[in-house]
Amino acid sequence: MATPDPASDLLEPFRISSLPPAFYYIPNFITPEEEASILQKIPPSRWHPLSHRRLQAHPTTLTKSNTLLASPLPSYLTSPIIPRFAALRVFDQTPHKAPNHVLINEYRKGEGIMAHEDGGAYAEVVATVSLGGTVCLEISSKPGTAESGPDCCARGSAAAIASSALSALPSDPSDPAPDLAAKASTEGFAEDGNSPPENLDPPAPLHLPSRILQEPRSLLLTTSLAYSSLLHGIPAVEADTDLCAATVSNWDLLGDSGVFEKAGGRNERGTRVSLTYRDVLRVSGAAGRVLGGLRRV
Repeated sequence: MATPDPASDLLEPFRISSLPPAFYYIPNFITPEEEASILQKIPPSRWHPLSHRRLQAHPTTLTKSNTLLASPLPSYLTSPIIPRFAALRVFDQTPHKAPNHVLINEYRKGEGIMAHEDGGAYAEVVATVSLGGTVCLEISSKPGTAESGPDCCARGSAAAIASSALSALPSDPSDPAPDLAAKASTEGFAEDGNSPPENLDPPAPLHLPSRILQEPRSLLLTTSLAYSSLLHGIPAVEADTDLCAATVSNWDLLGDSGVFEKAGGRNERGTRVSLTYRDVLRVSGAAGRVLGGLRRV
């Protein structure tokens, strides 16, 4: 029998219920001050230019055999973000119980990336923190698969529930993990994390392809079937249009949907930086042994 995921109850208030399992969206995961500090500390000399974006890999790129040479992540990528992952038990079910690799991508206005999957080099948990600008992530089925997700439940009060649960996150990374599962239960979710409030009518499911709007300072988690069975990409456009509850799967979880409503359902793209945290499955200690030997010389 499969081991239950201890993170499921903690994350349930943030689940994008209209999409196949399991996407989670947490607005305002970091503060504006933390966002500014991270952006200022990204080393300009590490950028690798590509045709429609530029990126950095930390601590290093993977080898040709998809192996990570073990080395610590820089401190600006660990604190305060990784302690907050731990508080939510995001990586508890991955082999190393924590992320060991971060890709930093920068997308300028009009840039994007074609629909793709992340592949088998990583555990099936991806945590993406957005900095700077807002962007729409397009979610689609792989060719030859069903067009719509099997998982749909009530969404009407999800924003209020998520906001209440998020307030329980520690502002100090050293604080102990909050009991978000209990918080979510008292705000309308059953203890098993699967039952919506009884007074809500379930909406019609959103069909794939769909979109996830990623605001600055937000966290998007992609796990299980959402990781292994779907494609994701960012359209190379200067503005995202027709943004509303009917077209954006996480509309009710947004930190401030009113911004886009006032703009007529439009998001003018700016420069957006993403931090993509993953647990690489194959890790070699060779780099650490070499560096350790050099320190002894």
